[in-house]
Amino acid sequence: MNGFGSPRPVDGGDDVVTMNPEILDKKTKETGKYVPLFEAFEKTEGKRGAAWIRKLRQNAFAHFCHSGFPTQREEDWRYTSVGPIERTPFHLASETLPHITVQQVERLRPCTLNWNRLVFVNGFFCREFSHVSDAFEDLNIGSVREAIVSKSNQLASYLAQYVRYDQNGFTALNTAFIQDGAFVYVPEGKVLERPLELVFISTSRETVSGTVLAQPRNLIVVGPSSRATIVESYVSIDQETYCNNVVTEIILEESASLEYLRLQKESGRAYHVSTTKVNQAKDSVFSSTCVDLGGILVRNDLHVDLQEEGAKCFLNGLYLTSNEQHVDNHTLINHPRPKGTSQQLYKGILDGRSTAVFSGKIFVHQDAQKTDAHQTNKNLLLSEEATADTKPQLEIYADDVKCTHGAAVGQLDKDSLFYLKSRGIGENEARNILSYAF
Repeated sequence: MNGFGSPRPVDGGDDVVTMNPEILDKKTKETGKYVPLFEAFEKTEGKRGAAWIRKLRQNAFAHFCHSGFPTQREEDWRYTSVGPIERTPFHLASETLPHITVQQVERLRPCTLNWNRLVFVNGFFCREFSHVSDAFEDLNIGSVREAIVSKSNQLASYLAQYVRYDQNGFTALNTAFIQDGAFVYVPEGKVLERPLELVFISTSRETVSGTVLAQPRNLIVVGPSSRATIVESYVSIDQETYCNNVVTEIILEESASLEYLRLQKESGRAYHVSTTKVNQAKDSVFSSTCVDLGGILVRNDLHVDLQEEGAKCFLNGLYLTSNEQHVDNHTLINHPRPKGTSQQLYKGILDGRSTAVFSGKIFVHQDAQKTDAHQTNKNLLLSEEATADTKPQLEIYADDVKCTHGAAVGQLDKDSLFYLKSRGIGENEARNILSYAF
């Protein structure tokens, strides 16, 4: 780059991007601490892969430096302050593997079945903990880092084509430091009979440089008439502070089907920011279940584009919060074509002084006749100090559609609680029963 934030031509050489922090404006002063991180990153990872990915990283970092992190002045971030992330002096996660045992990995997995799995530690692929059976040999399942070198042309057709780095500061930062993550490509007509597990383990315990920032970049492509189930989990070995800034791009081609389960069970002191973009072709089906249990500050953005006629998506979410946790879920379902179907149901149970945000939008274009779209958000407050902000939205420009949205925030029913207690059930157990019923 010629000066801070100005993209320079990429010629495929080994020259290193340099920055001039003296010309930072007010907004980029907070991002200036990432300049030496990016310069060091370019000296190592900048030499890996084709020119296109180097240019992508450089342009994304330039955008990050000028835009900075999102603020509460932006409507989409009105209820969530990322100040704690902005102020934390992070260092980039290293591929040097901390001391982790197979037994620890097995305890952290959400399922003990012998599924095919890719395991990542602090965002880096760990082959010794992963397992892919011979039946998966004709599939492309592995790490983005390996694909950058060995499958560059295939990767270029999809990577960063759906999640734009100018979406916000977090997507720009992730794109600038694209290094590793899960790469899953299911060819046409293939059916994965057993789920594929993606396990992302975080730890800061053995680092000496400070708070770890990991930025997994995941790419999932399901080919025409193929079917797969993916279970993705984010877990922690310890209760240290760290940040996961995750971007996932999912592409479903014609008549493809994907069942996608995502579990976030980070450290109670962790920051977790996730951006997921789903692009659906004709008659494809995307079913998603997302569960948030951990993290002190969590933001999830899920954007689904039903790009062609007959595409369907089903989004379910559950968040359980306590203490000082803050969990923010944003969904956007885009219906540009006819006969699309989308159903959303997100539920939250809040305790302590925790806060939860749900903002869901259904956008129906003029040509999207026969759209069937429904959205519901329900929140149960177990504490008088817990807070839920909910904002379901419909924006409809077609007239032949069936669209509904609704939201509710309430507390445990006192009569039901009294009834259970009068039958000899203790208060804590009665509250648990009613919460489970919710």
